[in-house]
Amino acid sequence: MLEKLAFAALEEQRAARRWKIINRLITVGLFLLVVWLVFGLGQTGSSPSTRHTAMVEIKGEISSDSEASAELVVSALRSAFEDSGAQAVVLLINSPGGSPVQAGIINDEIRRLKAKHDKPVYAVVEEACASAAYYIAVSADKIYVDKASIVGSIGVLMDGFGFTGLMDKLGVERRLMTAGENKGFLDPFSPQTEKQRAYAQTMLDQIHRQFIAVVKEGRGKRLKDTPDVFSGLFWTGQQAVELGLADQLGNLDYVAREVVQAEDIVDYTRHPNVAERLVKRFGAAIGEGSVRALRSATPSWR
Repeated sequence: MLEKLAFAALEEQRAARRWKIINRLITVGLFLLVVWLVFGLGQTGSSPSTRHTAMVEIKGEISSDSEASAELVVSALRSAFEDSGAQAVVLLINSPGGSPVQAGIINDEIRRLKAKHDKPVYAVVEEACASAAYYIAVSADKIYVDKASIVGSIGVLMDGFGFTGLMDKLGVERRLMTAGENKGFLDPFSPQTEKQRAYAQTMLDQIHRQFIAVVKEGRGKRLKDTPDVFSGLFWTGQQAVELGLADQLGNLDYVAREVVQAEDIVDYTRHPNVAERLVKRFGAAIGEGSVRALRSATPSWR
């Protein structure tokens, strides 16, 4: 009888613990739902029917986990192009560059949307439009810069460190085991062979040629194809205009007023909202809690 009572008490404790976890999960889920409904889906652009200039900002590093990611920028661009009131789309760029993959996705989507909706696209550069940011800018019909903007840097790099010499001086032995002779290719604690160096350079050269092809396609005959243009150098906005990397001086208000002739500017830039940040933050905790709840619901001996 005592044994039965003990097992019954133990099972009751387990059931209470399970329901406690489940109630917490439900509470968190309801909280996230309320926040999601209050703050929306993170789309800051609106869809007015009146004439306006649509603006999408590309700011900071271009990467998959930044606000200048292809996911967020493409989402904003689609909303801007699909709005019947938008007379043109302006890319407001202030970025030192970043991922060529993310920039390539954005460039491809801009060209597709231009053809589909038959709307002009203009790029307006603030402080910087370099490397991957310029990769995006050349998809525009015209590029406007400030005379002191930094423009260009048409090149590709791969950086890292090598500590083999320091390890030899300190008497440190690297014990790296791989299957595949090049698996430890980028390991900073292993020496780099000439074969590996040549392989990396070939890959960088190929990506560089892709970059050059995109720039030539976007700029056409406006570009002065000098030896330095594709060397990785960067220029002021005034120099960029002279080299054909940009078209003329001008800011966002000038383009909206004089070029698009629609002074009202609507910002379609998409930012991760509070709900999305909470989802990412609590996602792992919710998943872990669910696993614990499932485990506690399964009979086991402890």
